[in-house]
Amino acid sequence: MSDVYQSLAHSKWDRKYHVVFVPKRRRKAIFGNIRRQLGSIFHALAKQKECQIVEGHLMPDHMHTCIAIPPKHPVATVIGFLKGKSAIAIARLSREERNFSGEHFWARG
Repeated sequence: MSDVYQSLAHSKWDRKYHVVFVPKRRRKAIFGNIRRQLGSIFHALAKQKECQIVEGHLMPDHMHTCIAIPPKHPVATVIGFLKGKSAIAIARLSREERNFSGEHFWARG
C-alpha cells in the first residue's frame, strides 16, 4: 500500500490525471524527430514541477498522458507549464522544417 500513495510532509496522496494534448488545428505534426524526442522532453519538464508521467501514448495528431501531480501544485499551472515549455522545445527541434517563433504549437484547452 505504501507503493500506491506518495507523501509530502503532512499528507499522503494519489492524484493522477488523464490529459490530452492536441496540436493547433489538429495538424498531424507529431512525426519523426519530434516523436522521438517528445517523451524525454515531457519527462524532464514534469520532473521540474515535482510531477511524474505515469503513462503516455503518442498519436499522429494528439498525445495522451497520465500524470501524477502533487497537491501543492495547481493542475492548470502544471499543464500550462508543460504546454508552454514543450512548445519552445519543439520549436527548437524543428527549426529546419518551419519557423515556429511566435506561433503556439498546442491548441487551447
